[in-house]
Amino acid sequence: MYAGIAARAAREVLAEAWPAGRAKGAPPHVSVTVPGSTVRVRVALELPFPSDVAALAGAVRARIAERVAGLTGVRVSEVVVVVEKLVTGGAS
Repeated sequence: MYAGIAARAAREVLAEAWPAGRAKGAPPHVSVTVPGSTVRVRVALELPFPSDVAALAGAVRARIAERVAGLTGVRVSEVVVVVEKLVTGGAS
């Protein structure tokens, strides 16, 4: 449940980042751990190049935390964003 919400949130941010909403690259890979009453999320993704990598990673992190907490009521203690690859075709 948590992983699905997180993956969808990441895809939403990525769709906004690619020109014409046409995302290239692999879909986000999400793993979740639930230590006690909180959730930790790790998402590995491919980002468009050129782009503001730090801003995109921050937007993904924020959207995941917001959506998971909002839809489940469980506090998100950490969201780790791993950029696995930069894919050409981003906004110039």
